Amino acid sequence: MRAVVKARPEPGLVLQQMPDPRPGEGEVLVRVKATSLCGTDAHIYRWDEWAQGRIRPPRILGHELCGEVAELGPGVTTVAVGDYVAAESHLTCGVCFQCRTGQAHVCRNYRILGVDLDGSYAEYVALPERVLWKTAREIPPELACLQEPLGNAVYAALAEDVAGRSVFISGCGPTGLFASAVARTAGASVIIASDVSEYRLGLAKQMRADHVLNAKTESPESIAAAIREITAGEGVDAALEMSGDPTALHVAFRAVKNGGRVTLFGIPTGPVCFDLPNEIIFKGIRVYGVTGRRLFDTWYRLSGLFKAGLDIRPVVTHTFPLAEFKHGFDLITSGRCGKVVLIP
Repeated sequence: MRAVVKARPEPGLVLQQMPDPRPGEGEVLVRVKATSLCGTDAHIYRWDEWAQGRIRPPRILGHELCGEVAELGPGVTTVAVGDYVAAESHLTCGVCFQCRTGQAHVCRNYRILGVDLDGSYAEYVALPERVLWKTAREIPPELACLQEPLGNAVYAALAEDVAGRSVFISGCGPTGLFASAVARTAGASVIIASDVSEYRLGLAKQMRADHVLNAKTESPESIAAAIREITAGEGVDAALEMSGDPTALHVAFRAVKNGGRVTLFGIPTGPVCFDLPNEIIFKGIRVYGVTGRRLFDTWYRLSGLFKAGLDIRPVVTHTFPLAEFKHGFDLITSGRCGKVVLIP
């Protein structure tokens, strides 16, 4: 089969022929119909410090996918050949404290598809039966493959109820854009989005944000003041920080009202200092650290959101054949894209 591979410990990826995977006990072979690029893959593509410490080439990248079951390994009982599926990318151990107490999303021993084992930038991928998610045929492949990253936004936005509440989203990358759509579908009253890119603020408007603020042309103080003005001086009920930028983190804590909540999804590149008394303690706010998706609670909620009218199509800005993967990573570097999808 053809696959996009980190063949050597250096920047870049290559498209090459690889042996077709074979499903083992409890595994299935999935014919990949669509797979999307992720920021994690961009780190591996650039071969930055994190990637150098984590990836052991050769490795087929990719962890966001949908496809059809092509072959069953021994002992598989819950799916059949021809089923249309997506997949959870975190392969959990099932035996640690977290897995046994309903917190598998923070399993201490998890492995990640496309990072610790071969992934979905290929024509076929072998996956454990237990990570597959049967998907409605009405959802086209270029959207169905996004259910894994979309789940991050569902978890971040709905860590608490947002119906009838005001929401501030800091960072309009794909997950922030997804979060806007999720919050709107879940009944948020007002959605405010900020980013340094006019391009992505334009996408935020398409994802039904009511107000957009440019963090490149406006100061943190003016953004916080604008949010207070929009919310009659109160601040927002929920602030979702999706960028990891230190300045944006402080704005999120300033923007939230006393007694509100802040959800942190963006990952800073280093330590960040906070004014704990004034930004958190005296405001009496709740802070959530969000990683991945709650397994599989978030997937079920996502299925219900699709039925309720969740529309993420504007986030998919580009699709390419598998062989044109480099164009996708160039777009991610430029910032002038939403989600980029590869079609094997």
